[in-house]
Amino acid sequence: MIRKSAIAFLPLAAVLACQSPQADTTAATNTDTDSSKITASAATEGEWTPLFDGETTSGWHSYGRNAAGNAWEVEGGALHLDVSAKDGQKNEGGDLVTDQTYDDFDLKLEWKISEGGNSGVIFYVHEDTAQFNETWNTGLEMQVVDNERHADAKIPKHRAGDLYDLVAANPETVKPAGEWNQAEIISKGGQMDLYLNGTKVVTTTLWDYNWKTLVAGSKFASMPGFGTYKSGKIALQDHGNEVWFRNIMIKKL
Repeated sequence: MIRKSAIAFLPLAAVLACQSPQADTTAATNTDTDSSKITASAATEGEWTPLFDGETTSGWHSYGRNAAGNAWEVEGGALHLDVSAKDGQKNEGGDLVTDQTYDDFDLKLEWKISEGGNSGVIFYVHEDTAQFNETWNTGLEMQVVDNERHADAKIPKHRAGDLYDLVAANPETVKPAGEWNQAEIISKGGQMDLYLNGTKVVTTTLWDYNWKTLVAGSKFASMPGFGTYKSGKIALQDHGNEVWFRNIMIKKL
């Protein structure tokens, strides 16, 4: 979720290009909720590759920096944003981004949010701090939030599983704060599907005329780089609240 002070809300487009999808439970393959880490022993091209080794922040860095901020720690096989270790929202944390870029991909991970917490999984991030101060100036976001307690979740298209401020998740399959959720993002040739806990909750097409209309009716309309890049980095958002991520893996499509 974008920090509210960053940009003013703009009117919604009269006609949105994408409608909320119906439930589809056939396409997602869930990760093992009893497992706290992934091994890379069999990772080869075209197969699943872990983005997190369960022990270090190797392969990740805070946006615009050379290493992960100190507030990002490994705890019980998960990446944990420890807000008690932070001096301000960015000084010791910052959005955590992959070292590598991806175009067509299938991304799976698990996330757990604190009570009243807010975060996000952001993708197609173009890391150019001379032009873009934040990951969400360019990248799209699958929302991570406590739907019951966080104020932003009261706004349509700002709830868990939503394509943030663009397409609402339908149905809502999120688990309560403190419980692990399984998320999957599949993007290939401009077709994008989001899954939450094994159910397809969002589907849309990127980069065509209808996509541009959708963005024009959102709070991203004044950001010329938003949603335009066809390759980029994956980011885990530091929104100032405790959040955990584990079982992070990707397959290039």
